[in-house]
Amino acid sequence: MGNANLPLIVVGGGLGGLSFALALGQNGRRVHVLEQAAQISPIGYGIQLGPNVFKAFDRLGLSETVRAAADCPVSLVMPDADSGETLIQVPLTSEKFYRRYTNPYIVIHRADIHNILLDACRRTPGVELTVNATAVGFEDRGGDGVRVTCADGRTFDGAALIGADGIKSRVRNYVAGESPARSVGYVAHRTIIDMKDVPADLPHQQDVVLWAGPGYHVVHYPLRHGTIFNIVAVFKDPAPGHGDLRVTHEEDVNHVYANAHPALKTLLSMMNLERRWVLADRDPIRQWSRGRVALLGDAVHPTLQSLAQGAGMAIEDAVCLADLLHSMDYDYERAFSEYPRRRLVRSARIQLASRELWEVYHAEGIAREVRDAGLQGRGEDDYYDCLDWVWKGDPSLVEA
Repeated sequence: MGNANLPLIVVGGGLGGLSFALALGQNGRRVHVLEQAAQISPIGYGIQLGPNVFKAFDRLGLSETVRAAADCPVSLVMPDADSGETLIQVPLTSEKFYRRYTNPYIVIHRADIHNILLDACRRTPGVELTVNATAVGFEDRGGDGVRVTCADGRTFDGAALIGADGIKSRVRNYVAGESPARSVGYVAHRTIIDMKDVPADLPHQQDVVLWAGPGYHVVHYPLRHGTIFNIVAVFKDPAPGHGDLRVTHEEDVNHVYANAHPALKTLLSMMNLERRWVLADRDPIRQWSRGRVALLGDAVHPTLQSLAQGAGMAIEDAVCLADLLHSMDYDYERAFSEYPRRRLVRSARIQLASRELWEVYHAEGIAREVRDAGLQGRGEDDYYDCLDWVWKGDPSLVEA
């Protein structure tokens, strides 16, 4: 069913949009990706991908390529940011880990995973990529498909439209109505440094580390086979009026981390503070589509970073939706109706659990003492039991 002469249009050339385009192209369908930027390229920092994402990578035929470009950290570690005491340590390369999850937990430079997907799309017949295309208008023409209008007046016709345009999605506004993202009152600074410049006394340099402090956390891990080091510093915004302005924030940062562990302070002194990202998410919604227009990834279920699953959820969405469309012979109404039945509860659980963990990471005062006491005595299996529902993957995804 559907108009086979027209491509599906994807608004957004990020990880979710490219994964969907690739999956659709591999199913023999034409797809046209519209990206508003002058080139399809990501911000150059690291991301984490759990073993669950490899079920989707297997489907896309990219697992070995991704593994070769990624680093496999030894453990997930959460030290107390003031004392340095290890509160949580979850092994990621043990025999027990692989027995449970089969696939690795990886960290990878966002540009590297993005380029792997981009190269695969360029090699796939039927996948077209257009940059400098800021989609601002959407028209559902029923059986005649959809029309997308760009800011410069160009129009593109397609059989259906997929909004993969992130937390500030214009397509979401069309599907579910306009509403602001939910600011959580925290900001992030991101920096990459050369591995040789990492302070010698910084512990856990081969791990994914989240230093948990009162009202803040710092994440770091190695990238590109241990040659560079990714750092993210997150804290309550003492000056929310600054927004995303490119101003320096040394005074804010020095105040927030005044009592931090000395090794952590040394690392923070190397941060690039010219740019901050205001962190936000949205409440889960049921309205994932409207007519021949559907959403995926952060456009429909943006999440906080607590479970490191934002990219993973977008890639899972992409493969699920592409395969539903293919299996239902591009009956858009049926496929778009079934899609949230497969994905809503899983993605909403990620969103809501991430909010709960956010409070755990940033606990202050008595709540912090209660958290630390509750973590005592927990072992490897306890953490795996808690994470099975995330890391074992989406059971609805069709095996490759």
